[in-house]
Amino acid sequence: MSDSRGSAGQVTLDDLRVRIDAIDCELLNLISERARCAQQVAEVKLAAGDVGEDGQVQFYRPEREAQVLRRIMASNPGPLKGEEMARLFREIMSACLALEQPIRLAYLGPEGTFTQQAAIKHFGDSAVTKPMAAIDEVFREVEAGAVQYGVVPVENSTEGVINHTLDSFMGSQLKISGEVVLRIHHHLLVGPNTRREKISRIYSHAQSLAQCRKWLDAHFPHAERIAVSSNAEAARQVRTEWHSAAIAGDMAAKLYELEKVEEKIEDSPDNSTRFLIIGDSSVPASGDDKTSIVVAMRNQPGALHDLLAPFHKNQIDLTRVETRPSRSGAWNYVFFIDFRGHRDDPLISETLESLRQCAADVKVLGSYPVGVL
Repeated sequence: MSDSRGSAGQVTLDDLRVRIDAIDCELLNLISERARCAQQVAEVKLAAGDVGEDGQVQFYRPEREAQVLRRIMASNPGPLKGEEMARLFREIMSACLALEQPIRLAYLGPEGTFTQQAAIKHFGDSAVTKPMAAIDEVFREVEAGAVQYGVVPVENSTEGVINHTLDSFMGSQLKISGEVVLRIHHHLLVGPNTRREKISRIYSHAQSLAQCRKWLDAHFPHAERIAVSSNAEAARQVRTEWHSAAIAGDMAAKLYELEKVEEKIEDSPDNSTRFLIIGDSSVPASGDDKTSIVVAMRNQPGALHDLLAPFHKNQIDLTRVETRPSRSGAWNYVFFIDFRGHRDDPLISETLESLRQCAADVKVLGSYPVGVL
């Protein structure tokens, strides 16, 4: 290729465009080669009978994908940020996996929610998604085998845990196979019939209204705040209403073609929500993992000390401890605990065995790759 330069020895715009075209052609060939390798992987797995606990061939391997994305982020030379580079590779991996077997998943709907955004962040746009009206319906859909995975919210950094999700685990045999941490940005949205100065009603989910309370107090102190079932429902409702606005995210704004009057109105700049991926198979260690358990303790003096002692002894990093009322009787409680490490790690296995000696029941919800922002 001739290297035509300007009078000052600089590369011209035409030169750069030719170079970009050549790079695009190289990328196209490499992505196609990767897709062909994915097809060969599927053939090898089918021939080898690589089945999981559910008796099905395991095309999707959470631990493997986590390892690939971590490696991509660690070796990323820039100028694109590591998270953006991981998102691009996630879409390539999603499309390649769809050649083997498209992933089917249910999520807490409706369309346009942050849960759908988390599902796409984790599985990519090639996954086949199905919105459900309630968290327990997501669990039932996975348990029935209608989908392979479910995506449900479990906690927000400012508003705390989602109790419906914790309660659903208490009566389910499903396992946690992954987590997604999503940075939450709320926007004030209006339809074509509303101007900012005429806003008299603001719709959103109760948690989103709470996460934007200070901003609303400062900018719309007299507007009526109306809690609805989801941010996406708020966006749908204001699409045709007069003098109303919705607090929702980018997906809802795009889905319902709403105008952003104000962006990023959340009170906490590091507002994030953690989502869990649920399925029916255990996940092998990825090298950077987390384990979630439910523990029922006997109602006796020193029970909380007995619960925490094995973790302290083995220097296990606890990342979350929550209590919920037990279904076995009044004033009995169970503990939901998250900690770093995989259940197959010798130190974690020892800790779990120590817990079983003092607890009435220990249920491992799953060990899974640690999610990243």
